[in-house]
Order: sequence, then C-alpha cells, then structure tokens
Amino acid sequence: MTAQNAWLTVGSSLLTARIDPLGAQLSMLRDSSGRDLLWDGDPAFWSGRAPVLFPIVGALARGVYRVSGKTYALPRHGFARHRRFEVLSASADSVLLRLKADDETLAVYPFQFGLRMRFAIVGASLTVTASVENEGDVPMPASFGYHPAFRWPLPFGAARALHDIVFDLEEPAPIRRIDADGLVTPVRHPTPIHARHLVLDDGLFRDDAVILDAIQSQGLTYGSDTGPRLRLRFPDTPYLGLWSKPGAPFICIEPWHGMADPVGFEGDFTKKPGVFIVPPGGRRELAMQVTLT
Repeated sequence: MTAQNAWLTVGSSLLTARIDPLGAQLSMLRDSSGRDLLWDGDPAFWSGRAPVLFPIVGALARGVYRVSGKTYALPRHGFARHRRFEVLSASADSVLLRLKADDETLAVYPFQFGLRMRFAIVGASLTVTASVENEGDVPMPASFGYHPAFRWPLPFGAARALHDIVFDLEEPAPIRRIDADGLVTPVRHPTPIHARHLVLDDGLFRDDAVILDAIQSQGLTYGSDTGPRLRLRFPDTPYLGLWSKPGAPFICIEPWHGMADPVGFEGDFTKKPGVFIVPPGGRRELAMQVTLT
C-alpha cells in the first residue's frame, strides 16, 4: 500500500481510531486495553464498518433523482463511500481527508462539491466533522449521513440482551420504516422507545431499519448498565437511523441529514425531505462525536 492509501491512525491514551482513505471510513475504534468498539466488517454479516453517505442517504425511487429538469442515477447512499479521499494532513491526534468533484462524479451529481472529513481524538472522545462545500456558482442540494456500526455486545462482558440505547430526551414520535425497495413508507408506527430507553432486540430489525424522523435528542448513550457505555452526540442532523441484521453482532446508530425517497416521491431533489442547500462558495458542517464513558 502507498502512504496515500494506508489506513491512518489517530489516538490518545484512552482511545485509538484508524481511518481508511477509501471512503474516508472509520475502520477501527479501540479502548486503552485494545478492545474493539467498532464492527470489523465481517462479510458474513455486513462488510461495512462506518461508511460516509453522500450526496444522498438511502435509496432513490427506481435508482434515479431529478434536478433542474434532468434525471441522474445514483446507488443507495451515494458514491462517497466508494471513492478514495485525498489525505490533506495527518498527525498523532487528527487527520483531514478530502474528496472533490471530477468527471465521474459530475456525470451523476452535477455540482462542483468538496467533501472534507476530519477525525480528531481528544481524551476518550472521537469527533468526526464533515464539511460539505460548494465550489461552484449555483446552489448545491445535498444530503449527508453517518453510518457507524458498533459491537453488539460491546466487549465489556455484558450479554447482548442487556444492551440498550438511552436518549437524552423523551422520544414519543412514531417511527418510520422502509419497504422492500428501500423507500420510506407513509405509515407511522408506534415508537418502541419508552421513558427514553430503547431495549435492543433482533425483532426491531426484522423489517429493516428503524427511522426517527422527528427526533428530539441530539445525543444518546449505548451499552449496558454493567460496563462502559458509548455516548454519541449529533447536533447537526435531524434524523436518526438504527439498523442491524437479526442475529448480527453489530448495531448501526446513524445520524442523518436526509433519508431514502418516500414512497411515491417524484419531485425535484431540492424538495426531498432532509436535503439541504449549500450556496455558491458556502459550506455546511455536520459533526458526530463518540465518547467512551
């Protein structure tokens, strides 16, 4: 591997992370004892670890979207997770990577974008900051999402069945689901969150992801009562997805600014739920913080 392609390591005395420039993907997260907190991408269950979702989140109806009267095709979750990012800087505790528009991306997403991903560790906290930049001369619509998969169970001795998610605030709003094509259905389902707690169970994911599109919290904790927990903060993203495969040893906790097309959506991309507009020369920052508590 060349230096540009090698995984990058950042860390402190309490936490260590490794980042793959292919997709700017967080690919390892370990505590001070070397215990893995992040899923390892075993393809027997799911080959992802923590992909970056850009310029869309989720699936498009018939795999296409419309903008300014033209139609373009994109795969689920966009193209950033399959592209190699340039390493702009790397130090012991932070790295900065960048993906820029080129002929290949312009053919499917006709905007002069820049996507910078910064990973920084201070103490027991990893902060990931995405900067979506418009380097063109027209307003740029985009979505962005994080998709980290954490070990379930975490490596601290508690059984899988004892793990839960505790939200910072009450979450009474109904949840959403997706259909067989990955599109968000119009049906609202009663929330499985009670008194801020979501007990994790395989049954939650038999119908794929749990989508919170009216979330009140900007943070949560995940783990068990008998060991350290992970605290996630996501102040810049209005949606949250939770996903696993029944029986799989990971749980994805996914802050999103965007989601899959609603069933029947045929409007312009700029009108899709969760899409934000970056003005010419502007940028939009979206951060996620993971802290071992």
